Amino acid sequence: MENIFIEENGAYSIDCRTAVWATDKMHEDYHNAGIHINDVDFLIENATHILMVEYKNACIENAENPNAFHPMEEKKISIATRKFYDSLHYLRLLEKDKPIQYIYILEYPNGDATTRKRLRDRLKTELPFVLQNNIGKGKKLIERVEVLSIAEWNADSNYREYPIKRVTLQ
Repeated sequence: MENIFIEENGAYSIDCRTAVWATDKMHEDYHNAGIHINDVDFLIENATHILMVEYKNACIENAENPNAFHPMEEKKISIATRKFYDSLHYLRLLEKDKPIQYIYILEYPNGDATTRKRLRDRLKTELPFVLQNNIGKGKKLIERVEVLSIAEWNADSNYREYPIKRVTLQ
């Protein structure tokens, strides 16, 4: 179905049918252009914002070594941060200029709300919040960053409009 996207492992979908615009084709478009940079998994436009959505799930069946995934490692934080910056080009070329919210949906063994909040706070230091306050003259590259579980995403009054569900075989 159009605007129902399946994440790379094929275990979950995100339903973006109510979005103003949405895509999961950024990686494919970058690849087809010969550009090898990082990108978020989904872009969702609603009436007021663009949601950059990065999705990682180390809790799915058949996950390769799920206990080895540590999202607080510097390398993982650097990659998550770069995905934001590298995805800005795509939005600018499409003339999508609504305020941006970066949401990292994260599921991993022993993950909890406290560790997700710590990761959110760490990401804030790497994203351009201070820079845009210092030189932005009111212009913002990012309005908000959040790190949420699937359950937190689905419960949130802003994001539950795009539910994430387990894919069922028919």
